[in-house]
Amino acid sequence: MPELKRFSLVRPTLHTKFHIDFDWWSQNDRDWRVHLESMLCPYHQEFFSSHPETQVVDWVDPETAEVKPVDGVQHILIKHCAREPGFITEHTALVDAIFRLFLANGNIPLTPLELSSHLGRPAETILRTLSSGRVFWGVRPCPEC
Repeated sequence: MPELKRFSLVRPTLHTKFHIDFDWWSQNDRDWRVHLESMLCPYHQEFFSSHPETQVVDWVDPETAEVKPVDGVQHILIKHCAREPGFITEHTALVDAIFRLFLANGNIPLTPLELSSHLGRPAETILRTLSSGRVFWGVRPCPEC
């Protein structure tokens, strides 16, 4: 039986780090790869539609230099599509913008204050959204951070 992660009952603050918990996707019977594919730029959407096989590639964390295996779609999002103009705009829904920012930064945990500085949205609104009790796209507090 897989071990379930336990989360603190302490309410998150502006200094609580969040990240995408990819285990949430499998625990909630969701296919994160389909969601990621929907965020690819047009070129890579066409490429992956004709190459549906999943390929794992090594990705080097720019902060720690740790090599991590990541899905090929995730890698292309991080290295190319997330850097394209329009990947995150002021019109992107808040939860989508947060999710996209974590994809763009390689899922490096960030606080609502840090998210606010990147997205130009109020930190209090970000905190309220992320601590509402509903999990959006697997973005959760990072218990080991």
